[in-house]
Amino acid sequence: MLVRLSIRDIVLIDRLDLEFAGGLTTLTGETGAGKSILLDAFVLALGARGDSALVRAGKAQGQVSAVFDLSPDHPAHVAAREFGLDTQGELVLRRVQMSDGRTRAFVNDQPVSAQALRAIGREIVEIHCQHDERALIDPGAHRAYVDAHGGLEAKAEEVRALHLALQAARQMFAEEEARLAKARTDADYLRHAHAELETLAPAEGEETALAERRQTILRAEKVAGDLRDAFAAFSGDAAPAAEIAAAARRLERRVAQAPQLLEASARALASAIDALGAAEQALEQALLEAAYDPGELERVEERLFALRAAARKHQTGVDNLAQLARRFAADLEALEAREARLVELAQGVDVATAAYDEAASALSQARRAAAARLDALVDAELKPLKLEGAHFETEIWSDPHNGGPDGYDRVEFWVQTNPGERPGPLTRVASGGELARFMLALKVVLADRGSAPTLVFDEIDTGVGGAVADAMGQRLARLASRVQVLAVTHAPQVAARAGRHLRIVKTAAGKGAAVEDNRVATSVAVLEQAERREEIARMLAGATVTDEARAAAARLLEGAG
Repeated sequence: MLVRLSIRDIVLIDRLDLEFAGGLTTLTGETGAGKSILLDAFVLALGARGDSALVRAGKAQGQVSAVFDLSPDHPAHVAAREFGLDTQGELVLRRVQMSDGRTRAFVNDQPVSAQALRAIGREIVEIHCQHDERALIDPGAHRAYVDAHGGLEAKAEEVRALHLALQAARQMFAEEEARLAKARTDADYLRHAHAELETLAPAEGEETALAERRQTILRAEKVAGDLRDAFAAFSGDAAPAAEIAAAARRLERRVAQAPQLLEASARALASAIDALGAAEQALEQALLEAAYDPGELERVEERLFALRAAARKHQTGVDNLAQLARRFAADLEALEAREARLVELAQGVDVATAAYDEAASALSQARRAAAARLDALVDAELKPLKLEGAHFETEIWSDPHNGGPDGYDRVEFWVQTNPGERPGPLTRVASGGELARFMLALKVVLADRGSAPTLVFDEIDTGVGGAVADAMGQRLARLASRVQVLAVTHAPQVAARAGRHLRIVKTAAGKGAAVEDNRVATSVAVLEQAERREEIARMLAGATVTDEARAAAARLLEGAG
């Protein structure tokens, strides 16, 4: 709850320090005393839009600090930690408004953005006035009210989580489907290219081997004739080897007759015969190696052409064709795997849809039950607020085909203000005063669930009096038994119900310490019992307080006690 509020140099307020307690605190004062200024300063500390007009004339800046005492696990602490803030102990929201329009925001003296300050402040304080219908206009808020009343926050969070999971499953399916669709457009090409390369069956290093073989065949073709002619010189009838061999044999027979003369020649002829034999064998071997199938050259060249044509087609080297064939095979396998993956993802979407539908359907049924209980409780509060013929009802429209993070349901509060009239949306059917009373009835019913720890009601009793004002005071007091309530009021019946009464006063120049430099200033006084009676009497009587008014004020205070 709010425990302290400090204001410096905001419009008519030069220096103000207020302490607050639990229960119901009312703020009263004459019109123009500065009640709206006090509220404007408070909402500035909660992250409202800044305005240079808020700075007191002649000052460079104004400042507002609001100190709250909250449990360590309160959503405001959680929100602060999400912004990276340390908020152990009291939570201090501070806003500095410069005269040039700039603002600075702090949480526990740590600088933050106005957005962060607003997000944290929203968790702590709700401000309601007769013409502030934001919470009652927004169907999202209506749904949150019903969920809070029914204790359905955990179910609603489960639905949000399942919806998030469903969206993720759908996105994964859509992305995989898009990838598969693209892959399918390439599938025919992949299959044809893979079949072509599989038939070609290229091997790594094959181009080099074929090129070398081709060169060998071409070289052999050129030298084969010379080899044959050379070999013929050894193997024909006129081959010199036979004549040399015959001459050598004749000399060998004569060596014994003249050794000194013939031995050297015989030996030379024997060597010549051996050399000729070696030459003949070499020529024969060369002929064997030079021999080739005339069709082989054609086959080699056709193979080379086919390999190189495939390489040009796929814009790669011949030696890369075997690897490319393996990659095409892998892509085809991946395509088949992707088909299977898409089936799995489709099943995942079905499972996520079923889980979401089951949880959303259960939440929708629970909401309808909670809404019926809420309607009955709010209706019970309407008669004392002089809305005897009115009826409050929660309209729920469910569309299972268009579920969202909050489930199937669109929720809106409808009312019937008079018997026989057609019910309609609360903000269209109810007048300003009726709307304030409907809002109060709703907050009383929901005080222990879905409510901020501090509620501010700004003149919601405007235009009502007597029994209606007293009924509103009773309900504000009941509400204050569960949350802190601050009520700016003109109704003495409401002021009499307060546990603490603050009076807002505008002091004219020269009439008090609250005045600085002969300027008007707004101050706030905490009223004791006698002062409360006098203030309530003023609210009853107007400018001139009579004894009758004081007696009536005393009766109001006694009846409220």
